[in-house]
Amino acid sequence: MRAVITVIGKDMVGILARVSTRCAEHRINVLEVTQSILQDMFAMIMMVDISGSDIPFTQFAEELSREGQEMGLSIHAMHEDIFNSMHKI
Repeated sequence: MRAVITVIGKDMVGILARVSTRCAEHRINVLEVTQSILQDMFAMIMMVDISGSDIPFTQFAEELSREGQEMGLSIHAMHEDIFNSMHKI
């Protein structure tokens, strides 16, 4: 099972490190990362494998959202099935 994590906000040191550390703490493997700096804005999309996670996905998504609020960022995690359903015509 996979999930998509998006991060958007003002660029600062340590964004990738904080998100990937949170993943590692819950045995979630980062499969792919793409990130970009647009002027002073940071944008990142991660594809992660959640099959080995030690917590329910909804709890993980809430943790990431809180982490984002603490950092002044918008962080969202979405299960791949929901992501794919949303993007079907």
